[in-house]
Formats: sequence, C-alpha cells, structure tokens
Amino acid sequence: MAPSNSATNRIVVAGNPNAGKTSVFNLLTGLNLKVGNYPGVTVDRHSGSLILCDETVDIEDLPGTYSLSARSAEEEIAMRALAGHPPYKQPDLVLLVIDGTQLARNLYLVLQVLELGIPCVCSLNMIDQVEKAGQNIDIEALSTALGVPVVPTAARTGQGLDQLKSAISSAIKERPVPPVPPALPSSDSSMGESLKRIGAGIPFEWHHGDLRRQAALARWALLSIDPTDELTDLPDSLRATVTQERNALQEAGEDPDLLLIGPRYAWIDEHVRDFLSDNPDTTPKESGSERLDRILLHPLLGLPLFLIVMAALFQSLFAWADPMIGSIEGLFGHFARFVQSHMSESFLREFITEGLIAGVGAVVAFLPQILLLFLFLGILESSGYMARVAWLMDRLMRSMGLTGRAFVPMLSGYACAIPAIMATRTMERRRDRLKTMMVVPLMTCSARLPVYTLIIATLFPTESWFGFSTASFLMVGMYLFGTAIALLAAAVLSKTVLQGPAVPLVLELPSYRRPEPMRILHEAWLKGRAFLSEAGTIILVSTIILWLTLSFPQRNAQVDESPAEAHAIQLEASYAGQIGRAIEPTLTPLGFDWRIGVGLIGAFAAREVFVSTLGIVHGVGDSVDEESSLLRDRLRAAQRPDGTPLYTPLVGLSLLVFFALACQCLSTLAVVRRETASWRWPTFLLAYMTVLSWVASAVVYQGGLLLGFS
Repeated sequence: MAPSNSATNRIVVAGNPNAGKTSVFNLLTGLNLKVGNYPGVTVDRHSGSLILCDETVDIEDLPGTYSLSARSAEEEIAMRALAGHPPYKQPDLVLLVIDGTQLARNLYLVLQVLELGIPCVCSLNMIDQVEKAGQNIDIEALSTALGVPVVPTAARTGQGLDQLKSAISSAIKERPVPPVPPALPSSDSSMGESLKRIGAGIPFEWHHGDLRRQAALARWALLSIDPTDELTDLPDSLRATVTQERNALQEAGEDPDLLLIGPRYAWIDEHVRDFLSDNPDTTPKESGSERLDRILLHPLLGLPLFLIVMAALFQSLFAWADPMIGSIEGLFGHFARFVQSHMSESFLREFITEGLIAGVGAVVAFLPQILLLFLFLGILESSGYMARVAWLMDRLMRSMGLTGRAFVPMLSGYACAIPAIMATRTMERRRDRLKTMMVVPLMTCSARLPVYTLIIATLFPTESWFGFSTASFLMVGMYLFGTAIALLAAAVLSKTVLQGPAVPLVLELPSYRRPEPMRILHEAWLKGRAFLSEAGTIILVSTIILWLTLSFPQRNAQVDESPAEAHAIQLEASYAGQIGRAIEPTLTPLGFDWRIGVGLIGAFAAREVFVSTLGIVHGVGDSVDEESSLLRDRLRAAQRPDGTPLYTPLVGLSLLVFFALACQCLSTLAVVRRETASWRWPTFLLAYMTVLSWVASAVVYQGGLLLGFS
C-alpha cells in the first residue's frame, strides 16, 4: 500500500445514499466541518476532523453511492477519492457506513471497497431500527466474513459512538489490510486475461505499484468505461483498451458486466442468511413507512397530495422570504442614505452608495430565498419524501427529456432561478443537471412580475371577461407561456446539445424519518455561505461594472435642469445610453427603441431594475415602481421620432415575450458558472435565450403588424 501523502491521518466515509453516512460523519466531527467543491465539479465536499488518542485525524464525507461503477459525478468522485487518484490523497482508512435495514444491498459497495485493499472499519448503522423490525444481525459472523471490524451504531441516538471511535483508532495504528474478497473472476478465464491487459494500461499514479489495487482498478474500468459514460481525465489509451476488450468479450458471447457483478451478488446471496435472522420474540408488522406510502403514493391521491405540499411550501417561501428581502433592502437603503448624508457630493459617494452598497445589498437580498428553499428541501430530503416526489413526477418529466428529480428545481424557479439552479444538486447525472439548469431561467420568476405589472397595467385595456380582468388573463398566460417554453426547450436540448441515452430512474424509497433540525439548519447555512463567497463575488463585481456603464462618462448638470431631467440626460450620455443607441437597429424589428434598449441593459443587474431604468430614461426619476401612475402616463405619452406612440399594446406584447424568454439576470449566469465550474454553460445559456427571445419577439411584433395591429 502506498504511503499517505499527508502527515495527518486521513479517513474517508463511504456508503450508500440514505445509509446514515452523513449522520455518522456529523456525529464524529460534531458539525465542525468545512464545505467546498471537489476539483472540476460542484458536488459538495464535506470535510472535518476529530481527535483520537490526542491526535487530530482528518475525515471526509464522500458522496453517497450504491457502487463504484462511475455512472455519475458522485460515483466517479467516490472511486477517485478511495483509490487516491490525483488530485485526491490516498486515505489511510475507509469508514464504511452500512444500513442495517438493507444489509444485502449495502454489502455490494463494501465488497468493491475491500477489493482495493485499504484498511476499513464498518459502521453497521440503524441497528435500533433493525431490532425494531424484529431482526437480528450476527455482528461477529459479519465481521469474520468481511475480514474487517464491524461496529453496530445508531447515529440518530449516538449509540455505538465510543466503540466506533475505538475501532477507528485501532485500525489507524495497526493498518490491517483486509483479505481479498472471494467474489472475483478467475485469473485463468478469458475475463481474467482481459483484465490483465486493461490493468497494464492503468496509470502508475493510480495504483503506485500495488498489484491488488491495479487489478481492482481494471475491474472498475471495465465496468465503468463505455460510450455513454461521463468520466473525465481518462487516458485515451485506457479508454481504447477497455473498448477493445469489452467488444472482444461480447463477440465471444460473454457479458462483461454480468461476469463482474454476478459473483459479488452470488456471494452476498449465499452469506447474508448467515448474518441475518428474525427475532422469535417479535411479531413482524407493517411499518409506518408502508402505511404512509399507501396514501402518499396512491394512484389517485398521491399527486394531489404532493401538489398541496408544494403549494404550501412555496406559499411559505413567498410569505416568509418577501418581508426578509424587504428588510434587507431597507437596511442597505438606510445605510446608503446615511453615507450620502455624511459625505459631500462626489464620484466616491456615488460609487459607495449606488455601486458598492447597492451591489452588496443585491447579493445579500438573495439569501432569504436560498436559505428557506434549502431548509424546505432539507426537510423533504431527510424525511424520505423527496425520493417519492421524484418517483411521482418521473413519467411526466421524462416525456420532456427530464427526470422526476427536475420537478422541484423547476417549481422553485417560480420564486427565483438562483436557489432553483442550486437545487439541481439533488440530481445524480451531470447531463440531467445541465438540462435542468438550462431551462430553469425560463420559468416565470418573481423578478419578472414588476415588469409584467407595469407593461400590462399601462398598455392593455381594463375590460373583464367572466369576472376576470385582462390583466389576470395576461399574467396567467405569461406563467403558462414560460412553463411551456421551458418544457419544450428541455425536449429540444435532449435531442441536440445534451443528447444522450435515456436512463431509467432507479431509486431507493427510504423509510420515513424524523428530520434532524440542527443538521438541516447547518447545511442550509453552509450552502448560503457558499453562495455569498463564490457566486456573490461575481454578482457584486458584475453589478458594479454595470453601474459604471450607467454612470459614465459623467456630465455637469445645467442650472435649469431638475434632478430627474439631469438624471435622464446623464443616462442618455452614459456608456449604457451609447450602447442602447448602438444596438437600436437590432431592436427595431421588435418594436423597441434605444430607450427600451437602455432599460434592457439596466435589467441585467436584476430584471425589476427595468422599471426604475425606464423611470430615469423618461425623466421621472429612479424612485418609481410598477405602480407609479406618473411613470405609466409618461410611457403612454412617449413618442417615436415620427410622432407615433412608442408604447403600444403590440410593443407591450413583444416586450412581455422578450422578458419571458431573455436571460436578463447576471446573478443567474454567475450561479450557473459556479454550479458547472465553467464559463461555457453560462455563455451558452445567455446566447440561446437571447436568440430565442429576439426571434420570438420579432415574430410577435412583425406578425402583429402584418395582421394590422399596432
């Protein structure tokens, strides 16, 4: 075994999803942890430390995975971290967390890890639930069969914590290498020969000359590498060798996957009955989870009940987040006014109040929605209901090229695209995450509502049909339009840019559990803090740059100019105003002029800024909102150079369509950059949504003119 690259001992915690792995990790570290991202991806990386025998030990919680066959980013990370592939350091010990209520299924991952020859300790978790279900597990027999220490634990209550720490401490000191699992293909078979040839192509820095690990990595490569995988940083020669050997085995009538997987499951099936037995003193009865599932997964009741849960969740999100957002904006507004009152008029004062303070306020204002959404998602996930949601919605979403797990992020997009995009982390496959991220910004978020309200109230009649006003029909129509386009875009992306084989949704329906409040609060805060430190920086810098384009070059106000007039003239002369005039020819087919163009530029900071920017352009000032009667009057009175009205119902409809489809949000682009660890996808998102919005608006406006509308 190659030596560890660090003087401090390093432990990694591995296990199936829902095995209680993170609960064991939190129990060991006491929530004293750091959160970051794994290199090159945005899968959360949780690490911490614990004290064993007066020595500090580093410990890392790997993503939950059912196997090391790398079909997702989480599985690839788990395999690389366990094997010590660069840039990961080789662990000194693996803590395997096993769900005692699902022993047979959990043992598959255990066998794969044991094949690597790394010292291991097993935490047989949820032992209290095993006993409650009327079953016994022979700990000694299980430990003997696996060749590693097995400690029964119940992470929720802390049962077995001291014994687990003692076993970890002993294993770190002694470094016992587990015996080779018997469930391996014979080296004399055709499969064995293929594995030898594949093993010869495994990079040395992956196995450091350890023949046992080299053989294990060869088996991993044959299982994981195929035309549909999403693996990164693989040598081309290794991929070519695996493809050649896989094809040769298939031509010989052999199934490589079955030859590798079959012996492991055969061993589990043969031995699990030696470990597991029923308690004769306990009468098995239907569990609470089974009783709940009869209702929540009912063919007729399941979906309506889920929609009620979602409606309550998002009503709470709006009702609770809006006052907090208002308070944050008010606080930063008061601070800006305080600075203004204590500084003389100058560029520095404007930069601090309108650029820096406003920029920081814009970032912090996202926190309430992000924190609340992740609190709600944490409750759904830890209770076990989130897996049911994915199952309920999978058939509907799959018809659009998405999976059931995409439903909650897309629904979250009605509140705000920022937390919705961050919520795609619950999805396993990178391609599915990307598809969802690319369509979430099309959902009608709350920031579009002030723009819709202003345009509809200003330019459309107030008649009613069947007791409903024109405004209500248009507002509902915009929601339906955005949703329909998002689903259509997902279907198109599935056939083009993000094309790939359809992968059936296979998931575990874990037992319902009582959520752990402290853990959920802690993880929500960590995600919020990560947003502030990473995406928030990009948003702040972008906001300041945008403010500079709206404010420079500066001019001296004339004596006879009112503040509002001076502001309007300044904006027209600014770089943003110059850009607005420069892009006017591209906006003319949409029915827009340079003034609307300047509003669109300002809206990149946040969509609702479009309203205040129009207020400045039309000489009303920046303190107006969508309810301002003065701004509405100015818009109705605005004219083109030929004397015709600028804002007509047709222009209004074109503008509504443009805002529904355009990516007028720097914050969204910043978060996509953070979540994809690349500028490629935010650039693609901006490009395709801009083209889509321009074409759709042009069709609406030009088509309306052809039909005689104005």
